[in-house]
This record gives sequence, structure tokens and C-alpha cells, in this order.
Amino acid sequence: MKICDTVEEVRSQVKQWKKEGFSVGFVPTMGYLHEGHKSLMEKARQTCDKVVVSIFVNPMQFGPTEDLESYPRDLEKDAKLCETVPVDLIFHPQPEEMYKDGFCSYVDMNGLTTELCGKTRPTHFRGVQTVVLKLFHIVQPDYAFFGQKDAQQLAVIKRMVTDLNVDVKIVGCPIIREEDGLAKSSRNTYLNKEERQAALILSKSLAEGKKLIDAGEKQSAVIKKAIANVIETEPLARIDYVDVVDFDTITPVETLNGSTLVAIAVYIGKTRLIDNIIV
Repeated sequence: MKICDTVEEVRSQVKQWKKEGFSVGFVPTMGYLHEGHKSLMEKARQTCDKVVVSIFVNPMQFGPTEDLESYPRDLEKDAKLCETVPVDLIFHPQPEEMYKDGFCSYVDMNGLTTELCGKTRPTHFRGVQTVVLKLFHIVQPDYAFFGQKDAQQLAVIKRMVTDLNVDVKIVGCPIIREEDGLAKSSRNTYLNKEERQAALILSKSLAEGKKLIDAGEKQSAVIKKAIANVIETEPLARIDYVDVVDFDTITPVETLNGSTLVAIAVYIGKTRLIDNIIV
């Protein structure tokens, strides 16, 4: 497994693979890898001849008051996990490699980025789209793998690829959870023991919403109220949003119809966690 920190090294290696007729799968990450990331890599391994993983904490997608400096990083541990898959190449650039002096070009989008996380993180998706498009240009993958936990991000990337005619197939992969139901996330490391227990309210509340939907409930307001009521029973939890939207367009829906995303963002103490179900 190679670890590369320059665009030139990655392009050179991928060019060689393509010349030899190999397909390339790509998993973009911000590192501090866990079983959720590993599941994406394994899907890439099953689908493609070669697997590239990027590990880059992208400063552009963090707001001024967000956790850029404290975001967990451990390249050595990440590399060990990648080797178990195995991954063929890790791209681990520094910010100055990705954003040269004078950088002033961005990818932006209307509509899909204004709801859910876009309401409280208005510049977040511009940063995500810009870095992902740059990574696609650098790695030139045939397939790219994204987790459903970041469902709005998945929808945004799919739309961007369609709108800008990017020659890559986007593959969405299921949420990987801890045994007690908590969605795996690098930010779970911020939680102390009491907060970790409190965080279970996210998956419990979604389970309550799912139970209603399975029983035939189609009114978004009823589903949202039921989910919020469960979250509000946890003293350490503070709701950022509980929303029901069309999964493809990320627009609010009053009645469930077609592929619908039920998404929540909740602060447990100071840590903001997200979770969702697609029905």
C-alpha cells in the first residue's frame, strides 16, 4: 500500500493502473477511520481492481466556530485499518497541496444545500463539493463510495456529478452502527461516558418514527413530532433539526411519497451528531 501526499504522485499511479486496464474505486474521507469507513472500502474492494482512499481534513467545509483544529487525526491508525481491506493507495495531502496560494474557485449549488445541515452550516456544502470535485479530477475513479449517514452529502454529490457531467458512478452504502444502535462517526470520540449513553436517543427516536411509518403514517408533521418528543426526553440532547424531505431533491414534504429521507441533527452536550433513515 502506497501513501502519497502530492497530486502528481496520485495521478501518475492511477494513470499507470488505467493503462494496465484496471478499474479504480475511490473512498474520500477526513480520516480517523472506523468500521463505517471500512465498509465503504470493502465495497470498493469488491467492485474495483484498485482502491484509493483520501484522508484529508478539509478546512473549506468547516465554519469559523466549528471543530477544524480539534477534529481527530491519526494517520498511523488509519493506515493500519486500510491495510486490512486492503487499500492500494492512500492520498494524504496537506491543505497547501489542495489549495495553492490565490485559490479562488468554488463549486456551489442551489436547492439541495439549503435545507437540513445547510441551514446552520451555510458554507459547508460549498466546501464539500469543491474538495470532492477536486479529488475526482485528481484520482479519476470509475466508482466513488459514500455513506448514507451523510445522506444530504450523498444527494448533493450525486446531483453535482449529474449536473457537471463527471464521469464517475456514485455508490451509496448503508449506515454502520454500534451494537447499541449509535451510528458510527469520528465525532463520537468527543463524547464522554454519560454523553455516549445519551447519544442513543438519536437512533431510538428514529426507530419510533420508523414504527409510525411502518404502521401506515404518511404525514410528515406527525412523524417529526413523534421523533422530537423522544429526543426531548433526554436532558443532554438539544435538537438542531428534525426534518422529512424528498431524498433526491432535499425539499421538505408534507406527505411521504417515493424515496423519503427522515433526518435529524442533535447536539449531545457540545457535540453535533446526525442520523437518518430512508423510507
